[in-house]
Amino acid sequence: MRRRRGAANSLYVFMGGSIVVLAALGFLLYRMGSPRTGLNGEASLVVYCAAGMKEPMESIARQYQDEFGVPIQLQYGGSNTLLNHIEVSKTGDLFLAADSSYIELARDKGLAAERLSMAQIRPVIAVAKGNDAIRSVADLLKPGVKIAMGNPDAAAVGKKTKKLLEKTGQWESLQQAVTERGTFSPTVNEVATAVEIGSVDAGIVWDSTVAMFDKLEAIHVPEFDSGVSTIEIAVLENASDPTAALRFARFAAARDRGLTTFDKMGFDVVEGDQWSEHPELTFFAGSVNRRALEPIINEFQQREGVTINAIYNGCGILTAQMRSLKESKQAGFPDTYMACDRYYLDTVQEMFEKGVDISDTDIVIVVQKGNPKNIQSLEDLAGEGLKIAIGQPDQCTIGVLSRRLLESADLYEKLFDVGNIATQAPTSAMLVPSVAIGTVDAALAYTTDTLAEADKVEAIRIDSPLAKAVQPFSVSLSSPHKQLGHRLLERIRASRDSFESAGFNWRLDLAGTSDEVNDPFGD
Repeated sequence: MRRRRGAANSLYVFMGGSIVVLAALGFLLYRMGSPRTGLNGEASLVVYCAAGMKEPMESIARQYQDEFGVPIQLQYGGSNTLLNHIEVSKTGDLFLAADSSYIELARDKGLAAERLSMAQIRPVIAVAKGNDAIRSVADLLKPGVKIAMGNPDAAAVGKKTKKLLEKTGQWESLQQAVTERGTFSPTVNEVATAVEIGSVDAGIVWDSTVAMFDKLEAIHVPEFDSGVSTIEIAVLENASDPTAALRFARFAAARDRGLTTFDKMGFDVVEGDQWSEHPELTFFAGSVNRRALEPIINEFQQREGVTINAIYNGCGILTAQMRSLKESKQAGFPDTYMACDRYYLDTVQEMFEKGVDISDTDIVIVVQKGNPKNIQSLEDLAGEGLKIAIGQPDQCTIGVLSRRLLESADLYEKLFDVGNIATQAPTSAMLVPSVAIGTVDAALAYTTDTLAEADKVEAIRIDSPLAKAVQPFSVSLSSPHKQLGHRLLERIRASRDSFESAGFNWRLDLAGTSDEVNDPFGD
């Protein structure tokens, strides 16, 4: 029985592609045996880099070495080939992929940690300038047209092309056309080179790739216009020095360093952070969050090689300070903000990205151990001669929430009228200690604030949906370090134990309680 030509070619393509992938992996493993220090003994960084980013990354690596004396070893390949190598070798410091899906896979496999967005790219049809015969995907399928494209199992552009054309029902036809009269290549640069030298009539490449080949023209087609890929760089879990790797990643993804190179070479770059060798992030946080945040911030600072200037206070005080800083155009406006409750993010929402709800805590009646005044409910707070502490509504979230809670029970004005409000504290942190030392008989406070005085006080639960505070995190719209702020959020997302050990209820796993981190393009 005679084998069909297309089937035979498909087999050869598969075998050939497998040999290419194995050869690439072998070469990368061989390269790993090379020295990892510079002439002066500086530890170098190994970066696995998608081939389509070779030109800008070589320029960025030279600039970084010139400025900091750190050699950068760039090792190129298709994004999937590189990912396979990383999984096998468990070596290297950074992975730059042409599509964020490969970074997601690396993270899912436990191979990568922090990620930074750099630019967006889209597939296009590349033809030699002056070739007017090819203007659509349909033209690629015409008899006699020779096509090159990335191997979907090796190159990100091939995987993206396959995904897009499967949606339109054109993939099988294109696959057959490439198999019969074209070529599948392991990298996007090889596809572009094949078009440039005339060995094929057209190729499917990234729009940014065409910008690097003077003799080529990009044909944008509707089938590909929605196929946006985000270039990302990620720190590998096996990085020899994660802090050094993060520093280079920040440099490569900085608006005034690496991204200027990408921009000049035709890439659609993200906003990017402002470059600083040792960035400082100002973090305003409501006092209730302090116990959970402090260990997270300490770990984050050490790994990132940055400084977090955390300022804890009542949220009314913090938001008033924000407005003052904005109006006076003074330095010091926070890059990130975590409020004690959504109320005090909503009041400054126009200055921040949409918040992500991290945790919540209950508002309780705090009494001395043994509850000597036998206080069991909000109504009992109006008892004759009782001394009650609440938060100051204009200065802290607990004050606002306590007022709302007491007003719902028609008690707020009454407690003032009978003289039971002994003090109004500017922050939640001052309420529980006043009960513990006997200055007052009871206080409305957060459950989390009772833990430090658990041997001296008791918490009486309040049966009301208003007896709860939800803590959102957000990044400032004006921050020059948004990506750093988003990575801090990612660290917080991974720190459930820290919040629960501080007495908070975790909210990120609840449907509808958290929003995705803002897209770096604002789409």
